[in-house]
Amino acid sequence: MAKIWSWVQVDSIRSLCVVSFHQRAVMAASSTLQEDQVKQKQRIEASKLYINVSPDEKDPVVYSSSYNVSFLGIEKLHPFDASKWSHVQNFLSDDGVLKQKRIVEPVEATRDDLLVVHTEKYLDSLNSSYVVAQITEVAPVAFLPNFLVQWKLLHPFRKQVGGTVLSAKLAKERGWAINIGGGFHHCCANEGGGFCAYADITLAIQFAYTRLAISRVIIIDLDAHQGNGHERDFTNDDRVYIIDMYNEDIYPQDFKARKRINQAVALKSGTKTDRYLALLSQELKKAATIFKPELVVYNAGTDVLEGDPLGRLLVSPEGVKQRDEMVFRFAKDQKSPIIMLTSGGYMKTSARVIADSIKNLAAKRLISLPSGSSGSSS
Repeated sequence: MAKIWSWVQVDSIRSLCVVSFHQRAVMAASSTLQEDQVKQKQRIEASKLYINVSPDEKDPVVYSSSYNVSFLGIEKLHPFDASKWSHVQNFLSDDGVLKQKRIVEPVEATRDDLLVVHTEKYLDSLNSSYVVAQITEVAPVAFLPNFLVQWKLLHPFRKQVGGTVLSAKLAKERGWAINIGGGFHHCCANEGGGFCAYADITLAIQFAYTRLAISRVIIIDLDAHQGNGHERDFTNDDRVYIIDMYNEDIYPQDFKARKRINQAVALKSGTKTDRYLALLSQELKKAATIFKPELVVYNAGTDVLEGDPLGRLLVSPEGVKQRDEMVFRFAKDQKSPIIMLTSGGYMKTSARVIADSIKNLAAKRLISLPSGSSGSSS
């Protein structure tokens, strides 16, 4: 009997030790999480990305000539038009829709800014030209000195990240903002891909949580590709509601990330304009009854256009204009500020379509530009 009691005591002690170890592990993990959250908040509060912009001098359209990627012609090895952003700006200026002097120049995101979302390990990995080559899908980049890759490729991306983060602030102040760039929706905290090296959408939302007191965000991702980056980043964050209409036959086919989408619309290659717009209208009406956003993040990729080699959908240029108008009307009806990001689009004609769509938004009084039709989205 004494021997049996001895073993019971030993087992009890073992159980207590296991429980104690588990409690310590939980407490340690909780402490680490709290420390990370404090660091994140400190970085956001210390950031210089939220510059003050006078409404008398500037419009909430963000762009920099530094957005464009150009070095040794290597950028032409990827189907993406690496000067798309400057073409959009030039079209808007030439058409008299947007005065160049009223465009907002963003600040480049620093390492500390990027650490709000990204891990040290991931950012360090970008010091390898081989890693950047994999992310951008341009093999020769692997053989270039990394300082050149940083300046000619990653610097433009970081500048666009700054533009996306700033756009949220401008949208909160003015009712809307357009970053003629950004929308790197395949990148998450610890992994890049699909020509996306930084998670600008996630960063903009994290900044909005802290600096703008926003706690309900809807991401409307209408790029032809699934936005698996932000979906992974917000896996356990129900403050973000995600609508994603994408071609399920193409990259990235991230089935794990798809579980995070609140309203997923998986299209097939060859989907035409009428069908596309009907589905979008249906999804926006549904979202309006479920989620009341304080900020709309609109990822407006033009790789849905007919003829796009990667998107493989058959949406017309007029269809893209109607699509963008529908999303801005949704934001207006919800009385929510909206930011628009240009994201993917792999044809030379994409820039003209984007510019025409922005021109249409001004004409329909969904945005207000000094040389276009006046109006407000709020």
